[in-house]
Amino acid sequence: MKLDFYNESGYKVWQYEKIINKVFKNINSKKKFNVIFVNKEEIQRINKEYRNIDKVTDVISFALIDDKELVQTNELGDIFICVERAKEQAVEYGHSEAREFAFLAVHGYLHLCGHDHQTKEEEKIMFDIQEKILEKANLKR
Repeated sequence: MKLDFYNESGYKVWQYEKIINKVFKNINSKKKFNVIFVNKEEIQRINKEYRNIDKVTDVISFALIDDKELVQTNELGDIFICVERAKEQAVEYGHSEAREFAFLAVHGYLHLCGHDHQTKEEEKIMFDIQEKILEKANLKR
């Protein structure tokens, strides 16, 4: 797995990059994607522009190809993670920042791979995969 990181948040994020790299070392794939760290203003702007939802969110993914049956490229797309929101959620959920940043990256990655959670069945499949990936990286709840 090849990841490129970009920091547009204004925060120091090297420790989150390290954690996310650790998680994806357990996934044997030639695929590549980008993780972009942003602040609340930027994620809200992106959310409003692309999803027509004018509020801050934690993670947004943009797949280069939306149909998982057509994914023949090694480039999956981009994952935007809001640093401030991730830090807040770690406190709200009572787990480490490491777990929260890893969770958001894995969640975004699975969306890039074509998974979704619009139905209960889809949610169960996606969340089971998320937990297995995080457990392999020793980032349990």
